[in-house]
Amino acid sequence: MKQILDKLFKNREKGLSKKTGYMLILALVGLMLLLVGKVFSPSDEEPPQQLAQQLESESEETAKPVRSEENATTSNIAELEDSYKKDLESMLNNIKGVSEAEVMVNLESTNIKVYEKNLIYGQQTTDESDKNGGTRKVQDSTEEAQTVLVRQGEGEVPLLIQTKKPEVRGVFVVAKGADHASVKKWIVESTSRVLDVPTHRVSVMPKN
Repeated sequence: MKQILDKLFKNREKGLSKKTGYMLILALVGLMLLLVGKVFSPSDEEPPQQLAQQLESESEETAKPVRSEENATTSNIAELEDSYKKDLESMLNNIKGVSEAEVMVNLESTNIKVYEKNLIYGQQTTDESDKNGGTRKVQDSTEEAQTVLVRQGEGEVPLLIQTKKPEVRGVFVVAKGADHASVKKWIVESTSRVLDVPTHRVSVMPKN
């Protein structure tokens, strides 16, 4: 800045008018004020990269509860399958001719909870007339189920009346002795009855 002013005054000494010099000085000062104001003024828009990071963060926060529920459901199913597996292995290894039985159980879902519900029935009769002047009665029936709530502490919770075991998709058994037809039949029948699964969903193979 100092160098520019020195040049201006030198040019004035060489013949540049005083008025023209002051105008140039004012123009330079105005330009500097515009530049300074632009640098220090807050930006109205977020940088694209910062905005993208913010949107990605919000998306992850929204997805966390869903992922948490999915993980909890998967964990519950795995625990049930492991429980069925251990109980069935213990039972099968006590059957005559069966040893070193290993079981894999595939469940449809977790335990199914059944809640008490009140059924509300409604019936409405209306008279309708046609173009020929005739009339007819039309009956409209409705049915609505409302879950029964009971007070627990400071709030209300649904009334649980039953917890059903999940449906078994299939069972795979590997055991020594399963190469004998009679032993294989015992394994299939006992597995089918214990887990309440059709026999065609039980696969039994001999173990080396």
